[in-house]
Amino acid sequence: MNDVLKRLVIGRALRSDKLGETLLPKRIALPVFASDALSSVAYAPDEIFLTLSIAGLAAYSFSWKIGLIVVLVMLTVVASYRQNVHAYPSGGGDYEVATVNLGPRFGLTVAAALLVDYVLTVAVSISSGVQNAASAIPAVEGHEAVVAVGLVLLLMAINLRGVKESGAAFAIPTYGFMFAIIGMTVFGLYRYAFGHLPDVESAQFSIAPTSEFSQGFTGLAAGFLLLRTFSSGCAALTGVEAISNGVPAFKKPKSKNAATTLLLMGTVAVTMLMGIITLGNVTGLRFAEFPAEQLLRGGVPVGDGYTQHTVISQLAAAVYSDVRPLFYVTVAFTGVILVLAANTAFNGFPVLGSILAKDGYLPRQLHTRGDRLAYSNGIVLLAGFAIVLIVAYDAKVTQLIQLYIVGVFISFTLSQIGMVRHWTRLLRTEKDPAARGRMGRSRVINGFGLVMTGVVLVIVLITKFTRGAYIALIAMAVLFVLMQGIRRHYDRVRAELEPEDVNPPLPSRNHAIVLVSKVHAPTLRALAYAKATRPHDLTALTVAVDAEDARALQDEWDARGLDVPLTIIASPYREITAPVLEHVRDYHRSSPRDVITVFIPEYVVGRWWEQLLHNQSALRLKGRLLFEPGVIVASVPYQLRSSDRRRGDDDPTSSPGAFRRLAP
Repeated sequence: MNDVLKRLVIGRALRSDKLGETLLPKRIALPVFASDALSSVAYAPDEIFLTLSIAGLAAYSFSWKIGLIVVLVMLTVVASYRQNVHAYPSGGGDYEVATVNLGPRFGLTVAAALLVDYVLTVAVSISSGVQNAASAIPAVEGHEAVVAVGLVLLLMAINLRGVKESGAAFAIPTYGFMFAIIGMTVFGLYRYAFGHLPDVESAQFSIAPTSEFSQGFTGLAAGFLLLRTFSSGCAALTGVEAISNGVPAFKKPKSKNAATTLLLMGTVAVTMLMGIITLGNVTGLRFAEFPAEQLLRGGVPVGDGYTQHTVISQLAAAVYSDVRPLFYVTVAFTGVILVLAANTAFNGFPVLGSILAKDGYLPRQLHTRGDRLAYSNGIVLLAGFAIVLIVAYDAKVTQLIQLYIVGVFISFTLSQIGMVRHWTRLLRTEKDPAARGRMGRSRVINGFGLVMTGVVLVIVLITKFTRGAYIALIAMAVLFVLMQGIRRHYDRVRAELEPEDVNPPLPSRNHAIVLVSKVHAPTLRALAYAKATRPHDLTALTVAVDAEDARALQDEWDARGLDVPLTIIASPYREITAPVLEHVRDYHRSSPRDVITVFIPEYVVGRWWEQLLHNQSALRLKGRLLFEPGVIVASVPYQLRSSDRRRGDDDPTSSPGAFRRLAP
């Protein structure tokens, strides 16, 4: 049944040589890797208007200027990453750039920042999508966290089916969102040009500034608010780095296709971002951080009874006031793309985790591909962390987004430093004038990108640190230390496993001990197997918890004429593990160069609840004996009838011991 459910969820397993068939063309790679960056325009304008509202309507005149600066930064970052994918097409992305050019510590810093950012991408995107859905589906209101968790699990299941399958599933919603937003912008500006564009629902309100700006939008407070608004608007840049991490997933020529996809993504994203900001200004949009207190109707706060819909929802309602179905189409695609934006992280996190695992910084299991040739363990791990965040913050985007973008700009900045050093190093040895010209231009682009991303990073740290960004920084620091600890562990294990002698000395003798609880078929099989190993000496060992049971065991042992001596250890405190350990240690102390092999009979059962009823003492003993030097533990399985069903064997005569059981 488990196998049937697994195949229904993720499909049939793929052979390793089918990996080439999972590579992506540009038309599929765009929705796979760019959905995060494209979808961020659904909440980045919200953050710009929301932050400016703190100073009242006077600050709204800066919204389009902030938008243009964000566009400049995005285009700079896109141009910089086009250099990255050509220089480092292996898929390591920022981590590889920083490690090669700045050193392992900087690479690990970038890796920690990206891993945290990927988790936040899932949490923020899913939560934002659910909030947009709540504006059109009243049943979702009040249950955002539950719906968000369900969507994370759904995305996890889809991605477990493989990159190409998930990309094909997400292509239509992603392209639908692009056409919906661009179409809304074009139609809205058309109506505005001819005087037919109505105001949005919130245009009837005025905005009361907070007490900090009660005297007007001036001074240092105004400057700081503009910086904070800019840092919030830079959420539109998240996801740009995902393509540089996913170059190996592209069809050949990989670097060229990845660079083209980056350019397409950047062009579409900035167009949609400025379109939304422009429509918001011409339709009289009001979007407040504290709508119940800040939004005023006739000078009176609207109160808690007013529900503030998202920016896109309000704009779509105004633009499509005469074509209501298109409003629902726009809101639906927006909600879906915000959910699917998390798919960028589901592709980036597992790949980066695999590279880190290969380098020894994360558990090796993350480097293993699953049945569908996706990094399944990384996908499941990402989903688990995202669910924890969604539940902890109750799927509230305004709170989650304060933790956001810190990590991505740390990776942006370090990556640009690394690329500048990369081109500088190559220019020292390159003699060809044409090649030097290309490298010089690339260094200028990456240098300008370094200045822009470095400035944004400083602004983000200043404006968002006390509002929650410190939590993300702490998470990065913890992850950094954890990955260093994992690497030290693997290095220590590798050193210990290195053979000191090609031909190690053989043990002098092998003492065999068979643990016995009763004289039954599993015990007799263990005795037979122990004899087959031809040990120097062989004894059976039992612990006498009850004196009467011990005498009965000895009597049956003698009655069967078993030719193996039985040793009975008294245990007045009813301990089993400790007496066995002490007996084994005595053996080892008396002959340190000898090997002691302990044979443990075990039942093999087929049902999960049967596992709880059997073999618990054997498990405890094995767990303790494994730490004893000079001791080898051998499990001797005995298959019970229920184990047939676990093997999928319908023939009752095909399992070991079956003929003996069927014999009269």
